[in-house]
Amino acid sequence: MEKIYGQFDIETISRLADIVRENELSEITITDDEKSITIKGKKCAPPPPAVPIMPQMSVQQTSVQAEVPTEAPKQEQLSGNIVKSPIVGTFYAAPSPDKPPFVKVGDKVKKGDVIMIIESMKLMNEIQSEFDGVVEKILVSDAQAVEFDQPLMIIK
Repeated sequence: MEKIYGQFDIETISRLADIVRENELSEITITDDEKSITIKGKKCAPPPPAVPIMPQMSVQQTSVQAEVPTEAPKQEQLSGNIVKSPIVGTFYAAPSPDKPPFVKVGDKVKKGDVIMIIESMKLMNEIQSEFDGVVEKILVSDAQAVEFDQPLMIIK
């Protein structure tokens, strides 16, 4: 870059702005004995983090991975009224460790009965049944982490 001395006229300022823009600089400062000028451009975003290059998989590795299930239990095999988690949290079958569970397999429930607790953000959320029927299956274990919309229980 050539040095600029003397007065900073419009042409000089324009040339500096072009340099900043063309080179995508965040700023450039030019100083002579008496004056200084700084031209600021758009702040450049930091470069994206380097993505490690993954080695290509051989056909054998791919076929082995294809055999490993990558999804949660298939919902299509579930029949009946499926109670799903309304929030992300921890499933509890009982109100406290020393109390019996709200429901067990074979118990009759009515719409509005409390059937479990899901702890989320240190709040205990009582989950009520949306269905009348008999608890056919409990799909999660006590104190297990659950995701939003995860099937938890089947009521028939």
